[in-house]
Amino acid sequence: MANVAQVWTGKIFSEGWIDGSGEAYDVIAPGSGTLLDRVGAASVDDLDRAVTSAAAAQRAWGSQPYAARAAVMLKAAQILEADPERLAKYIVAEGGAGAGKAAFEVGLVVSELQEAAAVASHPYGELLRSVKSRTSIARRVPIGVVGVISPFNFPAILSMRSVAPALALGNAVILKPDPRTTIAGGFALAAVLEEAGLPSGVLHVLPGGGDLGAALVAHPGVPCISFTGSTAAGRRIGEAAGPLLKRVHLELGGNNAMLVLPDADPIAAASVGAWGSFLHQGQICMTTGRHLVHRSIADQYIAALTEKASGIPVGDPVEGAPLGPIIDERQRDRVHGLVEAAVRAGATVATGGEYDGLYYRPTVLTGLAADNPAWVEEIFGPVAPVMVYDDLDEAIDLINASEYGLSVSIITPNAYRGYELADRIHSGAIHINDATVDDEAVIPFGGLKASGVGGRFGGPHASLETFTETQWITLQGDVERYPF
Repeated sequence: MANVAQVWTGKIFSEGWIDGSGEAYDVIAPGSGTLLDRVGAASVDDLDRAVTSAAAAQRAWGSQPYAARAAVMLKAAQILEADPERLAKYIVAEGGAGAGKAAFEVGLVVSELQEAAAVASHPYGELLRSVKSRTSIARRVPIGVVGVISPFNFPAILSMRSVAPALALGNAVILKPDPRTTIAGGFALAAVLEEAGLPSGVLHVLPGGGDLGAALVAHPGVPCISFTGSTAAGRRIGEAAGPLLKRVHLELGGNNAMLVLPDADPIAAASVGAWGSFLHQGQICMTTGRHLVHRSIADQYIAALTEKASGIPVGDPVEGAPLGPIIDERQRDRVHGLVEAAVRAGATVATGGEYDGLYYRPTVLTGLAADNPAWVEEIFGPVAPVMVYDDLDEAIDLINASEYGLSVSIITPNAYRGYELADRIHSGAIHINDATVDDEAVIPFGGLKASGVGGRFGGPHASLETFTETQWITLQGDVERYPF
């Protein structure tokens, strides 16, 4: 199978293109229902050919001087910096993102490419002590072929944060983006990398759904799987990969809490809470899914959050609306079903709880108990459940009671007090006086408990650990003498 980027480069939505030997499927703009293009789904035979091609290309790519690989990453970053719209337009039209979110995501992709270039030049081993008179070295070497499975919500960055460091460290990559965002999460990225000089065969983009993903996980020629998606899907991947003894990195869901202390400014806190819950329609693993507010300021906080939610325009992002559609009907129905279940369990809808097509109004829920479905489950929609607390110990227990442990926000004018509380909270990230939604390419990002396992994304040390193997080498001047 040819490098798919070669097939696609230069095409735009209106020209149309089909790749893969499987049945073609439509690429639909969720904001308008418009047919954007058609993509041919990759078959298992396509996967076999891609793995064979990638394994062959990886040997030459992995033997390149680090500077050559870094140059490709830097060139790709420069291409996107010079023309961010070449990617942003797909994030908006295909992913249903607002223009601001799309611009932010392109910026993250640029920084990911820049940091990948730095990873390529980072020290990649250490000199070890030995009881023998010899030199003992541990160095990191490429894994070979890395399989990347990425989701729809931040399709470009959640693909590139695995693709870029894996490539920079000398691996080849098989990328299977979510079928709803095949262009923004796959082909558009591959086109940029190809233009930057990535050799043919090193990166393959395979369109397809769950069956293709399962085949990728099971393929004997792909020793490493990097998956970002739901916890339920991650559990299935872990179960399938375990008997195969594969290296698996799972970045999964979250039901992230924002803890508002009694000394916080409720109006400022509500702004942080609104951003955390409603950005990209709440379709982010780091979305603020639980608002814990002290009773002394709860009324002010709820009023401010409700006002902000009511005032956010919702509409087609292609037309400039800051909040766009839920990705599809199935996800919209799940969001609305959880809101209805929350009301049946005693919650009150302060605002929202309604939709028009795929456009779901920002929603604030109050009066929740700890067993309310909207409090327990990851909603993955623009819904802000608010719970009032009296005792700080009780609030921390509520945060830790979740099966997830991805991101937590603490709002307080006493930042050091927030830092002390972080010792008691089980979360991969804790942001004091900022939103739960945050990430940078230099950060070893990942969650605890059901939010992830197997490694971190970002930063030189985490990337080396995630996308390379350790090789031990010893050397000595004389041949060792043994008794037989």
